[in-house]
Amino acid sequence: MEVTLLPMGREAVLVEVAGTGEVLALADALHEQGGRQDAPTWVRSLAEVVPAARTLLLRVAEPRDVPAVRAGVVTLAASLDVATAGHPGGQEPGVGRGAPDTPVVTLPVTYDGADLADVARLIGLDEQEVVEAHTGSAWRVGFIGFAPGFAYLVGGDPRLHVPRRETPRTRVPAGSVGLAGEFGGIYPRPSPGGWQLIGRTEVTLWDLDRDPPALLQPGTLVRFEAL
Repeated sequence: MEVTLLPMGREAVLVEVAGTGEVLALADALHEQGGRQDAPTWVRSLAEVVPAARTLLLRVAEPRDVPAVRAGVVTLAASLDVATAGHPGGQEPGVGRGAPDTPVVTLPVTYDGADLADVARLIGLDEQEVVEAHTGSAWRVGFIGFAPGFAYLVGGDPRLHVPRRETPRTRVPAGSVGLAGEFGGIYPRPSPGGWQLIGRTEVTLWDLDRDPPALLQPGTLVRFEAL
């Protein structure tokens, strides 16, 4: 895997890769190495790993550790092959390997979204087949963004890749379940949005009285269940 290292202040390195699959493979490798008793010193020096669509932010506790992290992540990435990163345990391609203790969240969904019929038309399925595709395989939280608690879900059935709406809505209700490009997502609170809405869940995704407030964290596996 090829990486580009970009400076990010005195205590961090921004690792740029080709896509979300590469992000997940590198994040999994860092997690795996960090859990070993003989983890390299540069891995133990990491204070925070923040994945995004095509980057990982690696923050260290001490600025003096940055050079070792830069060298270590280049070596680690060179040893990874995204295509053969493996999906043991029955994980679907695109979900990634994950850790053995990866949490799984099941979200019950009422599939009556305003764009369900349009999504079905776009991908050449009927509405029930869209529901079956959405619930038929696991998704994984790749990264968090857009709004507090908004999880970008990767994996799932590749037939569900649809473009965003040509005209975004000025207000999308909290709990709306949507699709956009290669991603799935659930709106944690009311906000504008251009995703194709296929259903809704009553589960609270963002709660300031919860620790952590976001129900879905990077790496969490998500399964949808039709009501």
